Amino acid sequence: MTVHFIGAGPGAADLITLRGRDLIAASPVCLYAGSLVPAALLSHCPPGARIVNTAPLSLDEIMAEIVAADKAGQDVARLHSGDLSVWSAMGEQLRRLRALGIGYDVTPGVPSFAAAAAVLEAELTLPGVAQSVVLTRTSGRASAMPEGETLENFARTGATLAIHLSVHVLADVLARLTPHYGAACPVAVVFRATWPDQRVIRATLATLDPTIGDGERSALILVGHALTATGFDDSRLYAGDYDRRYRPVGTTPLFPEQP
Repeated sequence: MTVHFIGAGPGAADLITLRGRDLIAASPVCLYAGSLVPAALLSHCPPGARIVNTAPLSLDEIMAEIVAADKAGQDVARLHSGDLSVWSAMGEQLRRLRALGIGYDVTPGVPSFAAAAAVLEAELTLPGVAQSVVLTRTSGRASAMPEGETLENFARTGATLAIHLSVHVLADVLARLTPHYGAACPVAVVFRATWPDQRVIRATLATLDPTIGDGERSALILVGHALTATGFDDSRLYAGDYDRRYRPVGTTPLFPEQP
């Protein structure tokens, strides 16, 4: 028996890996975070599968479902939104599974910051503008931020920021970032990226309405000059005089341009 932790993607039901889909189809038990995972993904469950929405359950209750499946020798598809590597609460579940001697594996998913960047049709790292993306958040009831992980510290680097779980304190975010990026720095807020009710707001740190996040939770704030930059240098990766393993300088192109 194996517990398959599966990144279910940001919202659109078809943004799941083939491996994730096939594991769902092969698992007699499916535990899913119903508040964030689209119900359409449950159509991949096999007939007769036990399907449990874990949104109202405590960690103890979730583990009880897994232990029951283990005793029955049934694989479990454990679905979390986005990708499991950040803010998924997977770590605490894995810790308990290791203590119980229950096997598990992890299948990655499309993270929300990548989905939001795709919606914006933006590359978050541009030559000479930004070469780092910081995934961060502000302190919340569930998890406080470590002392050194502040928006101000990250902003000092000039990196592109992908700020999660913070749109409800948008006014505070804008006030903390503006001194470092400048009032004219572009910002985008993507609500429920790739869901049918997706909404996108583009502005600058000076012009963004700080009240748009009131009462909201499922949104990502992207901040950085790479969002709108146009005068950046071309990457050296595809330059004709750039000697690289797969395209040594002086060789004839495999597929020369047609006249």
